[in-house]
Amino acid sequence: MFGRSKPVVLQPYGSRRKRGRPPRWLVLLLSGVAIGAVGVVVVQERYLPPRLSPAESAKLRSAYETADAERQRLQRELGDTQQKLGSALADKKGLADELSTARNGTEQLRSDLGAVVASLPPDPRGGSVEVRAGRFTTQNGMLVYDVVLTREHAGSKPLPGVMQLMVVGLPAHGLETTVALKPVTLALGSQAIVRGSQALPEGFTPREATVQVLDRVAGQSLGMRVMRVK
Repeated sequence: MFGRSKPVVLQPYGSRRKRGRPPRWLVLLLSGVAIGAVGVVVVQERYLPPRLSPAESAKLRSAYETADAERQRLQRELGDTQQKLGSALADKKGLADELSTARNGTEQLRSDLGAVVASLPPDPRGGSVEVRAGRFTTQNGMLVYDVVLTREHAGSKPLPGVMQLMVVGLPAHGLETTVALKPVTLALGSQAIVRGSQALPEGFTPREATVQVLDRVAGQSLGMRVMRVK
């Protein structure tokens, strides 16, 4: 009982751990890492798009760069087209303004012409078509004419017809004779100014011209007037 005492060794963490066995927390950590890696691989293989090889990645990048360059080119072309469209619209507006001005000027001229024609003396012979005025001159063997015709009670539809010129004068050799010129086609509204020129026989000297307005060639007379050639 009072013999020699032996030293007592304390083990605060319970029984002694076997030599070579890793800690439990390290085993859990490594297990979690392994499970996470396997999960990533499974998700990539089953649910995500397949991974590209380096060659495929380079090809995809090249295609993207080509598409981006094409997009930039189309963007520039779109800007140029929009600029051209703006210029075209501005030009169109300018042309529309000019056309409107021209139309207004035409209407004014038509109104002035109507006033001038209305002030001309009436055709002494009357008729459904009146020869209100005319001017006949010669130039280089041609008979040059300006004839003013009017039509009362004109409707919206033009009246078809022809103007036949019968020219009296002296030929180069012989007695006075009458020459029929080529008929001129008409579409007569309320008024018309017929201008033109026709060839005369060689050496022919005209003295007067008879203006005949017919419903057709060699048809019914609608108006007539004799006028001198200057």
